[in-house]
Amino acid sequence: MMDSKVTPDEYFGSNVFNARVMANCLPHKVYEAVMSTRTLGTPLPKEAADVVANAMKDWAISKGCTHYTHWFQPMTGVTAEKHDAFLTPRGSGVILEFSGKELIKGEPDASSFPSGGLRATFEARGYTAWDPTSDAFIKDRTLCIPTGFCAYTGEVLDKKTPLLRSMEAVSRASVRMLRLFGNQTVQRVMTNVGPEQEYFLIDKASYDAREDLILTGRTLFGAMPPKGEEMDDHYFGNLTQRVSDFMRELDEELWKLGIYAKTEHNEVAPAQHELAPVYTTSNIAADHNQLTMELMKKTALKHGLVCLLHEKPFAGISGSGKHNNWSLSTDDGQNLLDPGDTPQENMIFLLTLCAILKGVKEYAPLLRIASASAGNDCRLGGNEAPPTVISVFIGDDLQRVLDAIEQGKTLIGSGKERFNLGVDAMPQFRKDATDRNRTSPMAFTGNKFEFRMLGSADSISCFNFVMNTIFASEVTAFCDELEQAADFKTALNDLLVRTIRENRDIIFNGNGYGDAWFAECKRRGLPNYPSTVEALMQYDRPEFVQIFEAQKVLTGAEITSRKEILLENYSKTVCIEAKTMLDMARKKILPVVISYTKELLDAVSRKHEMFGDLRMNARVEEALAEKISDLTAALYDAIEDLREQISAAANAGDAIETAQAYRRLVVPAMERMRTTADALEVLVPQDQWPFPCYSEILYNI
Repeated sequence: MMDSKVTPDEYFGSNVFNARVMANCLPHKVYEAVMSTRTLGTPLPKEAADVVANAMKDWAISKGCTHYTHWFQPMTGVTAEKHDAFLTPRGSGVILEFSGKELIKGEPDASSFPSGGLRATFEARGYTAWDPTSDAFIKDRTLCIPTGFCAYTGEVLDKKTPLLRSMEAVSRASVRMLRLFGNQTVQRVMTNVGPEQEYFLIDKASYDAREDLILTGRTLFGAMPPKGEEMDDHYFGNLTQRVSDFMRELDEELWKLGIYAKTEHNEVAPAQHELAPVYTTSNIAADHNQLTMELMKKTALKHGLVCLLHEKPFAGISGSGKHNNWSLSTDDGQNLLDPGDTPQENMIFLLTLCAILKGVKEYAPLLRIASASAGNDCRLGGNEAPPTVISVFIGDDLQRVLDAIEQGKTLIGSGKERFNLGVDAMPQFRKDATDRNRTSPMAFTGNKFEFRMLGSADSISCFNFVMNTIFASEVTAFCDELEQAADFKTALNDLLVRTIRENRDIIFNGNGYGDAWFAECKRRGLPNYPSTVEALMQYDRPEFVQIFEAQKVLTGAEITSRKEILLENYSKTVCIEAKTMLDMARKKILPVVISYTKELLDAVSRKHEMFGDLRMNARVEEALAEKISDLTAALYDAIEDLREQISAAANAGDAIETAQAYRRLVVPAMERMRTTADALEVLVPQDQWPFPCYSEILYNI
């Protein structure tokens, strides 16, 4: 923990090789070249890389570092790093050295990272390439250099590179759009993100006692406790001392890394919490979120806790998501999603909004894919998460604006409403333009869009490169049309009216949890992919490949590889969970319930010996023994059934057929086994049950 006398502004970013550090240690010309690369995307001269590398090395060594690593984000879902020392042999000794070549390019063994068929197993070479737009940082006394990752053949094998490509696509298209409105000075448009991260904290002793938590990150068995989240008393409630200490240390570690951790609180479910940062550019936000998840886990262990990032670690209570707040800003300070006081007159905002509405309607399956995982399948559609049907919430005020444009009417508004709470001492304040519809997958929240479907363990890179690509594609098409128009204003009005009319079905401002909405979805023809497998099957549709290739974000081969990687990951995840269930049921639950049944029958026998024919005296033990015996037999049958279904799925065929079999055969078999085991849990004494129950886990910190 930091000295309490040192304030956050004094140590914020102290472990980051940021612009302030570079301004102090780089020659002015080199510093300007690096800043130009960051702000305008211009290539960094090779000679400048040598200077930057040497300055990085000197700074890192002054902070106690002995090693450096290219820090990258392969398709495993976690980050990767290979550490190299700064030491270089020289004569009979060594020198500390780090060259521009070592900064720019690394060569990790790529053979064991997922490639989706892009490379053969025997092909080992892969490359990491420095991302100069993201700050290097120090972690565990190692200089970490954010990089992209690609195969020997050049295809990308990571999550950072497509995001960077998509940000370039957004900037190209948006600058082109702004030129139509007479802005000749803007050079770059950035996508910005603020990801709200939900998570659970549990006691490490409880974690260590449960094989399912250790191997899968979630509880595969567990009956609901008498109290869940019915009272809403955990939400924004007082922090326990352990949680407060954890959050305080986490903030300090994040702030040292220049991560804008801002808001923290208890979430709805017991033992659930949330952290939200301030906005930053999408690429840096993605790096920061990966670091945040890693530091959450490390910091929790210091406090005798374990941080669970699984989307649904406990059945029956709210799961964890990651709300991705997405916006657009120019290098001259405009927010393209700020409607202003008169949105009906803000043509740039309206065209931007229409591009998003059209893109979401046209490419909804891609947004569903961006949130697809085996873990998120457990969460989506529940009362704490949006449904699996993509829709957009824009609120009543914006709805009136779009209606007026479509109908050719002038909107007469009275301005924003002011709240008066009826207490003279309390100030009045202005009402926001929209509510925050918690049931909507994608909600406009004043000057940004909040995508609520992402799972808590997901990288935000995937959604953001998909959303960026969609937006860039639609804006490009709009520009193609408007640039050819004889009368720009007339063409713009016609385009807005047509887009609003043709994409009205994607807008839904009501309750996304209601049964009526799902019936309405079918009527509107909105696609619904209830599971990851069904969603991933859409990834390589020709029209989707076309926009990725047109915007230079992914090639057809890269899309096909990602589809296969994600399908294989789904199958492997479900397989591990199913095998863990078998192991726990066979080795832990069955022996306990058999032993307890014997204990009950022994009690029946002893009572019969004592009371003779007065059998009523043992009726409780007999009834309980019979019920447990029946459930034990059902559990044994469920074990055998699950074993058979795992075998069938494993031999189903290719990646698609295997994933489909795990979804169709194994997942239902797992649910049947869990139902039986959970019924047994409530009948067996708690001190005999082989692992901690929900009450012990959720209310023990």
